[in-house]
Amino acid sequence: MSPIILTTGDLALASLLIILGAGLSVATSLNIHRTLLWMALRMVVQLLLVGLVLRTVFALSSPWITLLVLLLMVVAAAREVGSRQQRRLRGPWQWMIGLTTVSVPTLTITVLALTTALRPSPWYDARHAIPLAGIILGNAMSSASLTLHTAFNAAWLQRGAIEARIALGDDRRTALGPILRQAVRSGMLPTLNVMGAAGIITLPGIMTGQILAGMDPIDAARYQILLMFLLAGGCLLAAFLAAWLSVWRLTDERHRLRLDRLDARGSDH
Repeated sequence: MSPIILTTGDLALASLLIILGAGLSVATSLNIHRTLLWMALRMVVQLLLVGLVLRTVFALSSPWITLLVLLLMVVAAAREVGSRQQRRLRGPWQWMIGLTTVSVPTLTITVLALTTALRPSPWYDARHAIPLAGIILGNAMSSASLTLHTAFNAAWLQRGAIEARIALGDDRRTALGPILRQAVRSGMLPTLNVMGAAGIITLPGIMTGQILAGMDPIDAARYQILLMFLLAGGCLLAAFLAAWLSVWRLTDERHRLRLDRLDARGSDH
């Protein structure tokens, strides 16, 4: 079975759903029609541009170009980790921690998958490396962002209790332990929800795409299982790194809580 090739007319027909949504927004005074239409247009342009770039990268099949694309993706994700935080670290530390928490899981898990389970030839083949790294990166970014958001906000709101524990003799890891466990659980929650719902409530995107492309459902399920294992490992590593680095930066070697290193943009002080 050959994959179904979508035409411009097919996409235009599907876009009527967006136009319908914008019309409902106007009719019900939701005032989201401009945002909906703009985001839809932006998505179309971005995806088409990415498709053109990837077509060129795949044709060149250069490991250096593949590496450059991956590095650009990682740098952009590192910025996104801290861009929407209610409270963030001062100076370059937010970006540096973001870079660490997305780059280490993404590169580690991607190389592991390419050299063991997938084994393309060559192992750094752009057609395999870039899409795989992209989906791992996106999930690791979300996990790290949620973990840091929870850790920073909880440390700020519970600063009195943390300082009391430290005053009673706890070291910084023990005093911040409950908060960090809560932060890691928060960072892992979306991935755990997707894993729990896969196959029963919804068909995951990769499996759906491969079935639509003509792959046998069992083979598609195997690929989806592999991908979910990789994503879970990447998200867990990102969450643990984010939690550990947040402790390291929010305290000092004398085990003092250093909330002065946070740029507190919330309303509660």
